[in-house]
Amino acid sequence: MQLSSVVNRFGWGERGGELPREASRDWLAGQLQGPDAARFTGVGDTADGLIALRTQRQEKMQGDPLVKPIFLAEVATQLDTLLLTEQPFRERLAWFWFNHFTVSLRQGGTRGVVGAYMREAIRPHVTGRFVDMLLAVMRHPAMLMYLDNASSIGPDSPVGRKSHKGLNENLARECLELHTVSPAAGYSQADVTAFAAVLTGWGIDMRADRPGFAFRDKAHEPGAKTVMGQVFPEGEEGGVQALHFLGTHPATYRHIATQLVGHFISDTPAPRDVARIVAVLQASGGDLGAAALALADLPDAARPGGKFRSPMDYATAVMRALSLGGAPSRPDDPHAPAHILFAAFAGLGQPLWTAPLPNGWSDRAADWSAPADLLARTDWAWRMAAHVRAGDPLEIAHAALGPALRQPTVLAMRQAGSRQDALALLFSSPEFQRR
Repeated sequence: MQLSSVVNRFGWGERGGELPREASRDWLAGQLQGPDAARFTGVGDTADGLIALRTQRQEKMQGDPLVKPIFLAEVATQLDTLLLTEQPFRERLAWFWFNHFTVSLRQGGTRGVVGAYMREAIRPHVTGRFVDMLLAVMRHPAMLMYLDNASSIGPDSPVGRKSHKGLNENLARECLELHTVSPAAGYSQADVTAFAAVLTGWGIDMRADRPGFAFRDKAHEPGAKTVMGQVFPEGEEGGVQALHFLGTHPATYRHIATQLVGHFISDTPAPRDVARIVAVLQASGGDLGAAALALADLPDAARPGGKFRSPMDYATAVMRALSLGGAPSRPDDPHAPAHILFAAFAGLGQPLWTAPLPNGWSDRAADWSAPADLLARTDWAWRMAAHVRAGDPLEIAHAALGPALRQPTVLAMRQAGSRQDALALLFSSPEFQRR
């Protein structure tokens, strides 16, 4: 594989013209075998976000005065990491799995905890077992808030009999449909309802000194439950057992293999490619690091431009190509690189952590390549090019695209009226739209 193709397909685009020296597969493997090098500054944990939310509610504050600074600090440090990371494959996996287990700012009051969710429930598990990530996600307050499980009450539980409240099936339904086995497994509505009963009591203790996950046994539906032919006991342990069953199910491995191939290789995953990733997952007990590295061995992994860049992909690749970022972005500085990137995501149609539905953002070219979308990219890239006065445009082009750079693009850049125009032509070219 060409190194530039590897950097684009499996990472976030070349930064500063410094391609890795190692063989491409070894470079990818090194990012997964070592520890996560990302360091996040100026942010706390989930409990800090919940305390801020609790205080705002208790004191009836308007305008998120305590939560907003927490959110902006997360934006600054996490998007700085995206721009500067030297482990771009690992970083892409983190954002891929966040999208798989979407938590959105559109509902659930998650603004103060969504960044912590990314750091606590997703990142530690991207090279571990899928079932461990699943359990971390399902226990995290951000997911419990987003999909309303904190309000799900067993009808026959002590709280249910007293309050006459019932099940909320959101988390159970999305876990089955999107996170694990998918509808291809053939589960029924009765399975959804039973799984929702299994998960009753999984909620958040907002009164604790350090708020976080809590199992509320008095809200839990008593008795054993049957989900997809498997019987699970009552109590918190029943939920743990159910998630282990789902997280290691063959249908789950096929579902996540299809999504991995769809994200990294092709909008229409080839059955042979999916089968190879499924085999790795099954043989390794759901090892996500092994599955991720196996993607590099697929036949089409060496083909440049196999995937159309989403707005997040595109804006990050432009800013990395221009070597923007360096000193830590200040949370309160709208002109800092992280906040420029944050604004770009929104302006190009993919606002950070704000997917419209629990199935996350689309991976398909058809959803991002309308003429108006491409025009918006050109306008934004032209404005970005004005900020950078160092570096030869053609050198930037060759570093960013390698052999994927087409001669018509080179010719157009050479004939451009200004340096800014030349860079805008590069970032508008068909080859830069793909990774």
